[in-house]
Amino acid sequence: MKRQEARERARRLVARMTLEERASQLRYDAPAIKRLRIPAYNWWNEALHGVARAGNATVFPQAIGLGATFDEALLRKIGEAIGREARAKYNVQARFGDRDIYKGLTFWSPNVNIFRDPRWGRGQETYGEDPYLTARLGVGFVRGLQGTDPAQGGTMLAAACAKHFAVHSGPEGERHRFDARVSKKDLAETYLPAFEALVREAKVEAVMGAYNRVNGEPACASAFLQEKLRGEWGFEGHFLSDCWAIRDFFTGHGVSENAVDAAALAVNRGCDLNCGSTYQFILEAYERGLVSEETITEACVRLFTTRYMLGLFGKTGWDNIPYTEVESPEHLDLARKAALESAVLLKNDGVLPLDREKIKTLGVIGPNADSRRALLGNYHGSASRYITVQEGLQDYLYGSGIRILTSVGCELVRDRTEGLARSGDRLSEAAAVCEASDAVILVLGLDETLEGEEGDASNSYASGDRETLELPKVQRELMELAAKAGKPTVLCLMAGSAVDLSFAEKHFGAILDLWYPGSMGGRAAAEILFGEQSPSGKLPVTFYRRVEDLPPFEDYAMTGRTYRYFQKPVQYPFGYGLTYGNVIIRSARLKGDAQKGFTLEADIGNRGPRDTGEVLQVYCKRLDSPDAPPNPVLCAMKRVFLPVWGHDTVSIPLPARAFTVVDGEGNRHYGGKFRIFLGTGQPDKRTAALTGKTPLRFEVTVPEGENPPDLTP
Repeated sequence: MKRQEARERARRLVARMTLEERASQLRYDAPAIKRLRIPAYNWWNEALHGVARAGNATVFPQAIGLGATFDEALLRKIGEAIGREARAKYNVQARFGDRDIYKGLTFWSPNVNIFRDPRWGRGQETYGEDPYLTARLGVGFVRGLQGTDPAQGGTMLAAACAKHFAVHSGPEGERHRFDARVSKKDLAETYLPAFEALVREAKVEAVMGAYNRVNGEPACASAFLQEKLRGEWGFEGHFLSDCWAIRDFFTGHGVSENAVDAAALAVNRGCDLNCGSTYQFILEAYERGLVSEETITEACVRLFTTRYMLGLFGKTGWDNIPYTEVESPEHLDLARKAALESAVLLKNDGVLPLDREKIKTLGVIGPNADSRRALLGNYHGSASRYITVQEGLQDYLYGSGIRILTSVGCELVRDRTEGLARSGDRLSEAAAVCEASDAVILVLGLDETLEGEEGDASNSYASGDRETLELPKVQRELMELAAKAGKPTVLCLMAGSAVDLSFAEKHFGAILDLWYPGSMGGRAAAEILFGEQSPSGKLPVTFYRRVEDLPPFEDYAMTGRTYRYFQKPVQYPFGYGLTYGNVIIRSARLKGDAQKGFTLEADIGNRGPRDTGEVLQVYCKRLDSPDAPPNPVLCAMKRVFLPVWGHDTVSIPLPARAFTVVDGEGNRHYGGKFRIFLGTGQPDKRTAALTGKTPLRFEVTVPEGENPPDLTP
């Protein structure tokens, strides 16, 4: 159904409602209006990396792991799989009259905030620190989730929501009262592009406001942000608050006197839907002359337009999606593929892949080795089966003759596993496993109890944020014990953010970052560790050497943050990741012009020794403008696969926005002199030292002042 038709139907339906009924529909838990045959509808649903909180569903890798895939096409497939499972569940639930929370088709995903600081606990929910990468993956996810099948008459598969608009990335403990002060340049260059892309290109159906203020205005009632959204970008969907964020107007931000004033401010500034309870005061605000009937009506029309776009008041082809879509073999295999593509090989001195012929006993130790929670991250669903790293190895090696010895070694944080035991009560067992093994897999990291949203999963420590890049002390002690054993050791990291790996880099032969890899993560890990599959993920965030190198957490200026502005030595750079193959760019050509657009055509080959995926990355640096970031910026990417000794010629279109810079007033200027880098990582010294490769370089001058083809992010 086209939006114009859906809006007209919504307008006619809303016109039949009383004002009280219209106001009641602005709550996330909208009640039924029986006389109009309108069923109750709960708008709150989650699908960050799979349908969440509503029973069984395929659990894909956490968003930060999906960010490491650098694969827009994969994100679209994942979004579609989630949408189909959502419809399958909705079809059954609606038939049984189940209208509870987490049972609707409006999903408050994806999170396209910028992961600007590794201390932020919710950074794991994002696609990383780069605006371009975030925009491309977000567009892919939204297109898949919302569906584009013309056979369905334009009816959406499900509705996506871009959150949290805007300038939101911690600290969690301050979010209910914090004012993010940010320059016009940083807004236009860093914090807004992904939202703009999801609105203008992917036609995302909803946008959620953040808890914080932005330059003095609460994000859920910001005239500036609404003008960007509905004015400049032409957003036509509905806008909603983060949960209980409108209450913060008078309890935290001090911009309203009470709940009535807060409700009036929010709805007058374009917030159609309240996740929370403050909109129960909308009618009182109306009676006091603070809100007009027209404003309430318009918000209600927008919400019912979405419901019509979803086909909730008639028949649609999506109604035929059967429940057997949930955790289908195809979706589980897609989750496995995503876990494979997300794994980032940070170090390998030849330990990997493991050789079955040389190993009789394999040791598997660490608190995350057999942890289901470490597969998930936050905002997760429930799988019917979880394959931990330990279980994945046990399944993979079953019948091979290789003995697996295991030990938890330590808890994530606690100094003992048994309450009555002494500190370090599993260290001797771990030492015994290392001593008896030919090789050791050490699985460490975090989980949602140590990093996440404020108050979620009992992560009361630092309100879900982290105060250091180091692993907890007990895990550092286990690392030292494993290093002393002197056996070939692979550290598998399971976490949603950057971690200090300086000790591991010095003492272990290989480091593999698995993130929170989803329910199929253990199987994917086993396939990588034993060489059936090559790792091919790339870091979507910078691994800094120490937190002291960063500006204060509360500082939202980009200076000194992320690979674009950070100018000190790093541990592992954004865009970095090794493979078991050796993909080289044999030659490349820059084709096109400023009017038709530029394309890089590259001849690539894999010199072995194994088949592998790889990510070609293009970075741009304007050479003749003080407004350009100090470091080259990712502007295009392409995931490829090459067998041993295989070769291919690939084309990588360069978006017009690659040839722009943003000035201090937030204005984007096209043209100038640019240096373009094509490689398999950043064009920085650390990447060159780690990979032994340097990118190809091109220079081009783009006439300034000409009208570019399209500047969509």
